[in-house]
Amino acid sequence: MMERMVNGSGLVMWLVMLAGCASHNTAPNVAMPIQEIGSFHVGGRSAELRGLPKKEVRFTPTQPPTVIDPNGEFEVEQMYAQFTLLADSAKRAAYPLVMIHGGGLSGVTWETKPDGKPGWQMFFLRHGYDVYVVDAVERGRASWARYPEVFKSEPIFRTKKEAWELFRFGPSYGAGGGTQEAYADTQFPVAHFDQFMKQGVPRWVTNDVPTQAAYNALVEKVCPCVLMPHSQGSTFAYQAALKYPHLVKAVVGIEPSGALDPDKTDMTQLKNIPMLFVWGDKIRETARWGGIMASLKKMIAAQKAQQGVADEIDLPMMGIRGNSHMIMMDRNSDEVARLVDAWLVAKGLTRP
Repeated sequence: MMERMVNGSGLVMWLVMLAGCASHNTAPNVAMPIQEIGSFHVGGRSAELRGLPKKEVRFTPTQPPTVIDPNGEFEVEQMYAQFTLLADSAKRAAYPLVMIHGGGLSGVTWETKPDGKPGWQMFFLRHGYDVYVVDAVERGRASWARYPEVFKSEPIFRTKKEAWELFRFGPSYGAGGGTQEAYADTQFPVAHFDQFMKQGVPRWVTNDVPTQAAYNALVEKVCPCVLMPHSQGSTFAYQAALKYPHLVKAVVGIEPSGALDPDKTDMTQLKNIPMLFVWGDKIRETARWGGIMASLKKMIAAQKAQQGVADEIDLPMMGIRGNSHMIMMDRNSDEVARLVDAWLVAKGLTRP
């Protein structure tokens, strides 16, 4: 089964062999020597609001009314980043790993999984990587801004039905509780679907420009680094790589949904940046994902045409079935993470 490798090459066979070897600091109960845990905000700007009406509110039921004036100066469009830095004795990666979430989500994507098991943040820390986990503009601890005064549209919210079907947990999500149809081979822990949906956050479809600016500021602050975007986050990661090819040492796209269009983009700056694309199952069976994948395949072909690295880990083509769009939350997520780690080793970005 493993002969059906990416692009007919032996790349993934090599990765499977390398991932199967004993690696540094992989025991789940071994304490990790941590140098520092912290966080910061980056990017953003000052904005001033004028002409808005005052209003009277009570901050607690027992307090007297207070008049609130919403006019004045605010900090808006910033990004939040949490970091965990290992002690030198525990590091094996040459560069930190920056984990970038997708649409309607936050950095929780990479933390504890919905079934309560450790996520990829912990996996890669245990494998010797400094890890940054971000909440992009408008998400989580990055905070909102007023709309339409600052954000130019109202937010949108993802329904359970949309998440169930778009993220390929199952073919259909009926009306009412308990009517979901899951794929028989799904790796996503569907018993914990409601727990997963609690981490959904509103998103705005008009904030790409400030979001890109915040990601650019993040790269300037913490890189050289490896970017690991998921889904919508790839839109910003690839643009950051274009702008900072000297700082972005690799991009590991986990089911990326945003591509660069080589017909409209000069991709020569990406030639020396290794890129990996990781695909789950049943993409080819869904029209929407088929269209998304086609745009990424065009980008991959352009990167290869200029002798750049654009490798793919196509899990179903390897015989690894049932992975959802949320690969880092699937039951076999550690197995996939080992393949990613092995690729980074093979590219000289970390020690075996």
